[in-house]
Amino acid sequence: MPHTRNRNPSPIPEVTWDTGLKEMNETWKGAIACFGVAIFFVMTIGIIYWQVVDQPNKNWILRGSFSGMIWERRSNSLVIQTASEDKTFVEIYVGDMGTPDNDVPFVRNLCWYNKTEFCYTWDSVADLKVSVESDEKSQMECYRITWTPLHCHVELKDCFSMANVSWYGGAGVRAQSWPINMVNVSMQPFTVSNLKDNPLGYGSVLERYFLGSTGVAVLVDPEVPLHVGVDSQHQYCLRTPPNTEQLPLQYMVCVGPNAKVVHQEAVRQLSDHKRVLPNMDILRSPFWKLLVNVDSGRKLERELRSFSNRLKRHHLGEGIITLNEHSTYLLSSMINFVSVSGSVVHTCHGSLKAVSCTEQEQAEKMMFKRQTRNVRLVQFLNISVTLSPFLSVDTPQFHNSLQDGTEAYWLSLPMAQHGRLVPLLTQWKGKFCVKLNVTNPAAVNWFLNKVGGLHARLGMEYIILEGGEGNPFEEQAMQPPKALAGDEYIGLLAGVAAKIGDTAIVTSGTRSSHVPLFIRMNPLHNDWSYFGLKGLIPSVLHYSLLGYDFFIPDAVGGSLSRNLFTDEELFIRWLEIVSFLPTITFQIPPWVYGDSQVLNLTRAYIAKHQAFVVPLIVKYAKEWKEQQSPIYRPLWWISPDDPVTFTIDDEFLIGDDVLVAPVTEKGALHRDIYLPGNGLKWEDQRKDQNNTLVFDGGTLLENYPVGLEDVAVFMRRHS
Repeated sequence: MPHTRNRNPSPIPEVTWDTGLKEMNETWKGAIACFGVAIFFVMTIGIIYWQVVDQPNKNWILRGSFSGMIWERRSNSLVIQTASEDKTFVEIYVGDMGTPDNDVPFVRNLCWYNKTEFCYTWDSVADLKVSVESDEKSQMECYRITWTPLHCHVELKDCFSMANVSWYGGAGVRAQSWPINMVNVSMQPFTVSNLKDNPLGYGSVLERYFLGSTGVAVLVDPEVPLHVGVDSQHQYCLRTPPNTEQLPLQYMVCVGPNAKVVHQEAVRQLSDHKRVLPNMDILRSPFWKLLVNVDSGRKLERELRSFSNRLKRHHLGEGIITLNEHSTYLLSSMINFVSVSGSVVHTCHGSLKAVSCTEQEQAEKMMFKRQTRNVRLVQFLNISVTLSPFLSVDTPQFHNSLQDGTEAYWLSLPMAQHGRLVPLLTQWKGKFCVKLNVTNPAAVNWFLNKVGGLHARLGMEYIILEGGEGNPFEEQAMQPPKALAGDEYIGLLAGVAAKIGDTAIVTSGTRSSHVPLFIRMNPLHNDWSYFGLKGLIPSVLHYSLLGYDFFIPDAVGGSLSRNLFTDEELFIRWLEIVSFLPTITFQIPPWVYGDSQVLNLTRAYIAKHQAFVVPLIVKYAKEWKEQQSPIYRPLWWISPDDPVTFTIDDEFLIGDDVLVAPVTEKGALHRDIYLPGNGLKWEDQRKDQNNTLVFDGGTLLENYPVGLEDVAVFMRRHS
């Protein structure tokens, strides 16, 4: 039997294979490891390159019908553009929100199932939710943006770029500009303050509404605790400070074809109240401030009669003589004296023991007759009085309120030990005072009865109700009641003023443009700067844009002057502007200049205001009421796509038919005038040797002559 041998299936000798395998394992291990490290390194570089270099810097996160929202990775901004990317409406810088996840780009939509919403969360910082709504009828798309903090230490802040956008609206400031791009205000609570006490704050008229020239509007929810800061020519920022309630920063951004279209729709969303016209009789008479330094009602009455006689003697027509709060107090004290003395005299001489009246009572009788005659003389004058919701703690009325249990009539704090209310002390015109609690119906009725009694005895034409600005709780770092948070007091006081009737005038407004009241504008300095004359037209446009078209401008020449006299040229140029506004107010009587030119011009412009301007205001007041269009309009209103009109702050329109271009530069007898509207015709109302001058819209009239006694007025010619 042949020998059977075990055969090696491998063609390679067995010993050689084993030895080679062991040797190659050691060699390839290092090679494979190096290769793996290289692949990992290349992949890491690739990922970093994709994240930083190759990945697009912007990503569409939400799309509407004609616009969309983009996330700009490098600038941490939300950008709203047209779908074709040929126009940017607004850029909103949101910051880094703490420490975002740098490894994941901002494109993960947690609301992916809903094409009209976008959601994103920064861990331990805030949630973002954006929703879009389209309205084809109004050609508008609105993005509702809500930032919700995830803990109470988060500060939410969004900033809106001013690059290539002119912004309007917001709040009045001490040196008003149009647009607000030149304003510089530090971050602070977005509430109305008294600019005399807080010149660096926001004043007089304020709405949570901003309008951009690109066709964008920003409307901030009224319930949001809001701070606003404006960084000149850079951005303005909305901020919600950290709070224990973790309240959101919530606002809406609406975009459309142009600023006019967007504004007309935005004002409807700003207020759903029906507008009511105020007392239009106010338009027909100038206001004359009576500046006197007297200490009694009798002296004040003599000054009143003397001033009224001078108005008649200089043929300045029927006007309203305005008394400040101190003069109002003197006059009301005289009336109260008449009332009390009348009771004493009636008691003495109406009894069986009249013959035993004392000499003091006889003297009071004579004083009563004299004061009664004086009051009756005052009742024949056209006067306005000034009241406020403040009451000095030195007055008997305040002490009586503590004794009769009506301390709840004043803003108060509860005392923990006894549960009683302690009136909150504040200051008003240098005195310690308490402030009327306008949330208390009994307190409001008491105040209205006080005003009604004054009106019954005095018969004044108008009542100026000032002092709504400021929040005594927040000024003293106290938590106010919810009904009085922020500047809610102003709206409540406007409601009180409306109950007084159509004779009331207020000095501040927020969320109250629908209330049928006139509002007095911020006081100005007696100079040519934006603190004075140059700030007048920007203020007019600001008030009108926010819906407060029925305003009383500051006195001719400015009321913040410490001197009675002002520059004669400044007085004339100021008079020329205000003669086209709803009312004319004087603090400096024109006869003090001793110049017939000033007096004659004053008469002429008062007459022009009554004959030409008042009918125009009445005409366009209907549009204000029904269409919510401003009466006083910026030039871009009839030329919203013309960038030249976006920054013009020394011209204005009354309706669509009258353009007014006053002189605001000292010593100037010529000025450049821009006439808006390609295809329109504008006719100069002044005659040049009996020839009518007509110009095309879209034309710049350079160095156009405007004499000292002139103001350039152009009427739109309709074919």
